[in-house]
Amino acid sequence: MMSHQALIRLPSNKGPRTIWPRLPAKETSNWKVKEKGTPSHSVLVKINVNLHPLTHTYTNHPANYQKLAASHRSQSTLCVATCTLALNLACHLPYQLTASTPPPASIRVCPVSKTWVLQLLILLPLPRPDAPNSPTDRTVFRPVAVASSKRPLLSLTFFLIFLLTALILAAPRAVPRITSLFAQLRFKPVQLPLVATPSLSTYRPLVTAAMTVPDKYKSPPQAPPVFTGTKESIVGDSKKICDQTRALLDKLVADYPADKATFENVMKPIAKDENESGLSTRILGFYQYVSSDAALREASTQADTIMDEFSIEVNMREDVYKLIEALHQRKDSEGLDPESLRLLEKDYKNYIKMGLGIPAGPQRDRFKEIKKRLSQIQIEFTKNLNEENGGIWFTKEELDGVSDDVLDGLEKGTGENEGKLKLSFKYPDLFPTLKFAKNPETRRKVFIQNENKCNQNVPLFQEAIILRDEAARMLGYPNHAALRIEDKMAKTTKTVNDFLGDLRSRLTAGGAKEVEHLQELKKADTDARGVENDGNYYLWDHKFYDRLMIEKEYSIDENKIAEYFPITSTIAGMLKIFEELLGFVFVELKPEDRKALSPTGKGEDIAWHEDVIIFSVWDDASEGEGFVGYLYLDLHPRQGKYGHAANFNLQPGYLQANGSRRYPATALVCNFSKPTPKKPSLLKHDEVVTLFHELGHGIHDLAGRCTYSRFHGTSTVRDFVEAPSQMLENWCWTPSVIKALSQHYETGEKIPDDLIEKQISTKHVNAALFNLRQLHFGTFDMTVHTPESHEAIKKLDLSATYNELRGQIAGIKGPEAQGEKSTWGNGQACFGHLIGGYDAGYYGYLSSEVYSTDMFYSVFKADPMNGKEGRRYRHTVLEKGGSQEEMLTLEQFLGRKPSTEAFYKELGIPQ
Repeated sequence: MMSHQALIRLPSNKGPRTIWPRLPAKETSNWKVKEKGTPSHSVLVKINVNLHPLTHTYTNHPANYQKLAASHRSQSTLCVATCTLALNLACHLPYQLTASTPPPASIRVCPVSKTWVLQLLILLPLPRPDAPNSPTDRTVFRPVAVASSKRPLLSLTFFLIFLLTALILAAPRAVPRITSLFAQLRFKPVQLPLVATPSLSTYRPLVTAAMTVPDKYKSPPQAPPVFTGTKESIVGDSKKICDQTRALLDKLVADYPADKATFENVMKPIAKDENESGLSTRILGFYQYVSSDAALREASTQADTIMDEFSIEVNMREDVYKLIEALHQRKDSEGLDPESLRLLEKDYKNYIKMGLGIPAGPQRDRFKEIKKRLSQIQIEFTKNLNEENGGIWFTKEELDGVSDDVLDGLEKGTGENEGKLKLSFKYPDLFPTLKFAKNPETRRKVFIQNENKCNQNVPLFQEAIILRDEAARMLGYPNHAALRIEDKMAKTTKTVNDFLGDLRSRLTAGGAKEVEHLQELKKADTDARGVENDGNYYLWDHKFYDRLMIEKEYSIDENKIAEYFPITSTIAGMLKIFEELLGFVFVELKPEDRKALSPTGKGEDIAWHEDVIIFSVWDDASEGEGFVGYLYLDLHPRQGKYGHAANFNLQPGYLQANGSRRYPATALVCNFSKPTPKKPSLLKHDEVVTLFHELGHGIHDLAGRCTYSRFHGTSTVRDFVEAPSQMLENWCWTPSVIKALSQHYETGEKIPDDLIEKQISTKHVNAALFNLRQLHFGTFDMTVHTPESHEAIKKLDLSATYNELRGQIAGIKGPEAQGEKSTWGNGQACFGHLIGGYDAGYYGYLSSEVYSTDMFYSVFKADPMNGKEGRRYRHTVLEKGGSQEEMLTLEQFLGRKPSTEAFYKELGIPQ
């Protein structure tokens, strides 16, 4: 039995540490051209010009239309394309873009498939400055005067017709009908609103830009899941699932003695039940993270409790264990395929780790009590985080420096709080305040209270740490970390501690230099503003002066850059990249599609909230055009919703008994700022990186092609699971990708090259401090899970340990420097990772960076948009999930064992 799983990324204001070449532009714009003094023999058509790298739309408004036309009037590519495609032999004459008033249509840009673009590049060999390796760069076009005689005109016309015909015959997949040549050239563009709305219209043409979505892409072979649960049905369904599994296991035990147990008659029925129950259990547990209804969240939490307790019951059934044990002893005679053998091995080890190696009696009973209590703690701890709704009331003056966009979204006070604004601890409120509030006392108050926002979790966390240690020692392990790491890539606690210690020693000096520089910046700022400064650099100073340093020394305004990344077009661009790189096609489900696909006939039933965006995902033509699964995006905060950024598997993929495939459904749950009446939701660059990271988890989930749901997608060991997403973050630091993803929310313009260069130049700014912060989390995790004795962990003050380690590792002062005790905050009580599955595993965020950087340097550095390598990555790494040893997966992709060289090189640290 498995409940939902979430992959969580700790928010940060830093991205990955690699810069790579640009993404080639593969985009076609529709323009209408009118001649100015054109000879009578000129031919005028609606033409297509290769100008823009990614999808964007300009609204049907005269001002926008004329402004855009003026901005492109001087581009030589327009004249070249006119000469080439429209057969206009008077190419030496000037042209202009024109529009009637009101304009009859919007100017739009739509994506095209890679195959069709290549044909366009043959027809329109346009120089593209953003694609330095493009074959078109070797061609230079100049206007030429042409005699008015009709003979050269006819000759050239016939030649071009012959050339076009030959190209069509040579590429039947790209242009399926010769008779529809100009229909193929009349692109039907994407409608993308400039202001984000609850429905993200990123609907895109498939196969070629001229074609509407084929009917087959409108009819997935599998219906999406429904979210029609009630508080009664959620609890009731969880009990039914448990009863069904219990009945199956009872039957297997009754029907097969241990000496008759085989993989076919025991393991396959168990695996089938696990596959099918996972279609419901993960959704039943998902409501607590996303539902706006408190009753549903409570029911979901209760369902999780029921299913987790049943899971403990199942995994401690000695009668079932004896069947698995007997089968495991005869495994070599079963002739199992590698994935089936891995399933058997995992199940056998799981029974041992669930205490069935402990003699029956009081000790085993105590072990079972511990496991049940740990499950209850996890559920209660997570619920407290999800339900957290605290905040601080501030006057507008106390929030001086915070943008009006943020302030306008804050709750307005009444009564005793009249004239004040309530600042919550949700990221869209918290981070801008810590970055921009000029009053250091405001920042201090926000920082400290945020560290204490879930103090009810303090005793829960301590109890969990103590119980984990007790359980591990009962199983014969020296501590909980040894138990957890045994099956991971690192294998031993020594490997992990050596890695963290080595990295700390390499980063400490750099971190100290960064703090010294930031302290100087703080002094200059406080002196200039007449603000008191005691000479210390505090935790609540860091986001403020890190941001100020970037603004002053790199001339970057993160809010200005955010104007180029409205969430709608940015997501469309990201999906386009995954299409080209990995061979996917994303088709948004519009309201009519949702209704047609919904098993209930109601489109609203296939989403848990009206803001949710749904895509059906397919293989492109090169991958066979098969169905892949469903992708859900839930992007903005709301009451009761999970407060960070995470990917949740809603339904796993697996091979069904009849040989057909069950397809996955996966959800990105984020908390980006909501659109306002004045502006769409705009993403800062670090939020673009976060979105790419979480979407990377979603892609991993969608790409999975395993036999058993146990190993599907992101169901890998924790010290590998982050690597695929971390590797994909590198695209956010590639100049051409940044350009491609950008689209100013007002003008539609691309981000200027100088801003791109400045943004990339900040990649390693204060990088040592960023990684030392990650080291703090990883070191605290290992410290509390590797005590010298059980008595030692009982006596350990977890709050003091958490805060003292932060000061020692990062070198940034806390309230202790102002005379407070080291128990001033309880950050561990907000640290959901260590309760939600990353216990003795947080180091994986750093060790995964070793693998992700190695993969990127070795395979994608030269050409990040290499579709051949992207598809090899998809099939070699992403498809495998956890179905084989993750180290083997890495070695198969790299062609060798992974190396730390690229990781340290990227950090600027000598080996």
